[in-house]
Amino acid sequence: MNGDWCTTDGASRLKHKIEQYWRDRGYDVDVDLIDAGFVAAMRSGRTDVRSNMINGMPTRRNVDDDAPRRPSGNARMVPEAMAEAGVSANH
Repeated sequence: MNGDWCTTDGASRLKHKIEQYWRDRGYDVDVDLIDAGFVAAMRSGRTDVRSNMINGMPTRRNVDDDAPRRPSGNARMVPEAMAEAGVSANH
């Protein structure tokens, strides 16, 4: 399933999309995948996607960039980039 971001493959695709999105804009974002194993409520396994961003915003620029540490309001990933990636902001 292409839009299932909770599988291992989907979470990996989402991780790379997020990292590439911010890298293209000059930000260094760390995204980790956490295997949550079987979740009884979901009746399936789950992989969580976690990052070092705060409120959906990166905390640091790339090392070779001297610009401010936080992006301007128009560089936000939510909701434009998340919609582009096919992810709901409500998740």
